[in-house]
Amino acid sequence: MSEEILINVTPQETRVAVMQFGVVQDLHIERSSGCGIVSNVYLGRVNRVLPGMQSAFVDIGLERSAFLHVADIWENSNSGEAAKPIEKILFEGQTLLVQVIKEPIGSKGARLSTQLSIAGRLLVFLPQETHIGVSQRIESAAQRDALRTKLQAALPPEHQGGYIIRTAAEAEDDPDFLADIAYLDKLWNSLQSAAKTASAPQLLYHELNISLRVLRDFVSGDTTRILVDSRSTYQKMLEFVQDYNTAAADKLEHYPGERPLFDLHGVEEEIERALSKRVNLKSGGYLIIDQTEALTTIDVNTGGFVGLRNFDDTIFKTNLEA
Repeated sequence: MSEEILINVTPQETRVAVMQFGVVQDLHIERSSGCGIVSNVYLGRVNRVLPGMQSAFVDIGLERSAFLHVADIWENSNSGEAAKPIEKILFEGQTLLVQVIKEPIGSKGARLSTQLSIAGRLLVFLPQETHIGVSQRIESAAQRDALRTKLQAALPPEHQGGYIIRTAAEAEDDPDFLADIAYLDKLWNSLQSAAKTASAPQLLYHELNISLRVLRDFVSGDTTRILVDSRSTYQKMLEFVQDYNTAAADKLEHYPGERPLFDLHGVEEEIERALSKRVNLKSGGYLIIDQTEALTTIDVNTGGFVGLRNFDDTIFKTNLEA
């Protein structure tokens, strides 16, 4: 199934649309003023330890201190000894490497973990682990074993750290793990070197922006073309792809046209519908999607759909369509 990836870049935001047969299948938006921080690695400083909550607040250089629960301290659950209370592990003023696992929202700070992971295209590197795992989305036991065996054969004997084989490896006839291993080793060595000279709080590793994540995570054997309407972004993507994913280099193109790229492919209307709080259903019903600090609510309404048999059947069909 052939697909195209369209990338529209403005000073305010970058938008990515994955198209199949001219229809939008996935839409991703990253705003310059609100780039996510999940997967970022920081050298943080412990501000407060709260024994009553078995948690700590850690300064990572953001407006609000981040939250670290004792269950997210990797060393505590993997030491081979009985788990210790957080007041026996951390103290105020202590510096430690942490990774963001949940974005800050509302008045709540980011959530942290001391278990680090760095994602590549085919692999996720776990520097503190020693095992090789396989994505649960790869269901075939034979393929899971084959991928694990291939990765073990590619690793140097003295190599340290564990890996998770990503779902993307399943789609490749002969996955090139060596390129991912070299890329991830380079990132990890750079992060370690920065940590030795850094003063907390400080950002040590920033997750790739969405235009580069396209090359790492979205491109597959089905991708026929990647169109980018920004010359500078195209150049950055070309540099990245030549170093990391050379197979995608021939698919990358700069779009120089005057007509907006998303207008040309009918994506703007899809974006408006996707971002609307109201989603109309073909039956005449509709959804209202609203986000609060604690949760996201989805209200299903029958609207103009009155059904044919009885009230319960009308509700069932509306929920099924929703």
